[in-house]
Amino acid sequence: MRARAAGVIAIAIATAWLAAVSPAGAADYTGPIVDAHSHLPNATAIDAYVAAMKRHNIVKVVLLGVGGLQKDDTVWLTAASRKYPDRVMAGLPLADPTSESAASQLELQLARTKPRVIGEVHMRQVGRRLIDRDPNNPVFGKILDAAGKAEAPIVIHYELTDGAETALHRALAGHRKSTIVLAHGGEGPPGRLDRLLLRNPNLFVDLSGMHFQRTPALASETGPLDPGWRALIEKMPDRFMIGVDVWAARLFEPGMLDRLLVWTRRILGELKPDVAERVAHRNAVKLYRLN
Repeated sequence: MRARAAGVIAIAIATAWLAAVSPAGAADYTGPIVDAHSHLPNATAIDAYVAAMKRHNIVKVVLLGVGGLQKDDTVWLTAASRKYPDRVMAGLPLADPTSESAASQLELQLARTKPRVIGEVHMRQVGRRLIDRDPNNPVFGKILDAAGKAEAPIVIHYELTDGAETALHRALAGHRKSTIVLAHGGEGPPGRLDRLLLRNPNLFVDLSGMHFQRTPALASETGPLDPGWRALIEKMPDRFMIGVDVWAARLFEPGMLDRLLVWTRRILGELKPDVAERVAHRNAVKLYRLN
């Protein structure tokens, strides 16, 4: 009871503080949210996250693997989805997209488990892990084909540059039956994503991990939504999904989860109401077949 009371007090304080600094006229989004992209750091963290989901009306979380970094991802995600079947949808991790056997193994897993999303697959991460994989490699092409045949979107971590944008466009154009979800907005900028989205109807974007603790961020903890991102999201509202991208154990502390989820509602509230609904939950429900 003491923990529950402390959680309620923390939410009340955070909400009052953010209300005082929110842009004039903006109201927090109050509808349901699907966290379209998060992770687990261990076997028990899901309990803290589900408690936060209940506090903040997060109706579903899509849990993904961490690009091969955690050998127990499949076990943790499967256990979480079984413990909380109404709250958790587990994706199918894909550790090594360069393995010659990856596509054939994926086909077997897709047939056996019928996942509704694959990933997160780390294709280009030059800041932390120094990964730079070509999405047009024939091995990855076979993975895309297998995912497309199973109608399972594949979430990729792929940090964009001019050259990376061109390479990703080629991969998308060469595999039109495959759906790619670009995690973390590809780190932007919005203009680059605008070009990719206009040319590739099989590309979607999740806005996970673009909170106040990361760079680039959609907004600081108290500041307004970046106008470039807001304009792009409202231009193509059917192509974006919100996500929190919790992973490290420290992010599962109740106080931090409350800050992240209060921020998420505040940012969604700065979008047009119909756009906020799509980004908050409707797009994820449709793409990942969450009904």
